[in-house]
Amino acid sequence: MLPTFVVMLREGVEATLIVGIVAAFLANQGARRALRQMWLGVAAATLLCVGVGVALHVLSRDLPQRQQEMLETVVGLVAVAMVTYMVVFMKRHARSLSGNLRRSAGSALASGSLFALVAMGFLAVLREGFESAVFLTALLNASDDQAAGLTGAVLGLAVAIAIGYAIYRGGVKLNLSRFFAVTGAMLILVSAGLVMTAAHTAHEAGWLLVGQTQALDLSAVVRPGSVQASLFTGVLGIQPRPVTVEVIGWLAYLIPMSLYLFWPRRSTPRSQSSAPAARQGTGLSRSAA
Repeated sequence: MLPTFVVMLREGVEATLIVGIVAAFLANQGARRALRQMWLGVAAATLLCVGVGVALHVLSRDLPQRQQEMLETVVGLVAVAMVTYMVVFMKRHARSLSGNLRRSAGSALASGSLFALVAMGFLAVLREGFESAVFLTALLNASDDQAAGLTGAVLGLAVAIAIGYAIYRGGVKLNLSRFFAVTGAMLILVSAGLVMTAAHTAHEAGWLLVGQTQALDLSAVVRPGSVQASLFTGVLGIQPRPVTVEVIGWLAYLIPMSLYLFWPRRSTPRSQSSAPAARQGTGLSRSAA
């Protein structure tokens, strides 16, 4: 439940943040027609992403066992790649996100390009929605309790929408750098678990035959049905008796990504000038956007 909650919270906040910034800007400019067009793009992207998620779930359920393992491996690795890109992108651009979006929306509005505004809302939701669909499919395939996983996803999305609306109304100031660092750390842990799970399903699919010697015996800690098992297996993806290649994959992803996320950024005149804005966070109101 916790991994899917974090995924949908993170992805949902990214999408609602982008949509909220653009919507607040358009409302402040009195561009009601452009605002309606943007919401049409958001609705279209949402329906498309739901369709992709349902299709992936049905496909992974109806395939024969070996093909299921193959699909789960591919989906898991794609999900890891998407999360990696997301963490890297947000570390680089979180501070400048709000200003860049306002400038893009202003340029589109000045040129009379409603299509560009529709595309901004559509692509923001489409990208995060596709990532969510793939990531949730990978997590639910690796979970023993899919109902709890879906519950966590719904709760995470609900909280993300509430945060996005509060930011739009101007009632919340969100420190983007800190928020994305904390959720990024949690997603790195979840992704490392997906790497381990992908190594396991790749072996079941007949793709990965090396490194199958048992490396650790964690059965005394990771007991099925226990709270520890929910934490280690459900959140971190660690199995009771992981084999060598699974442990190597887990560490090979976790260590460099953690170092990248928490390594101090090199100070530059530009970053120093934007630091106060980053500390103040992002709070959007229709009068101040």
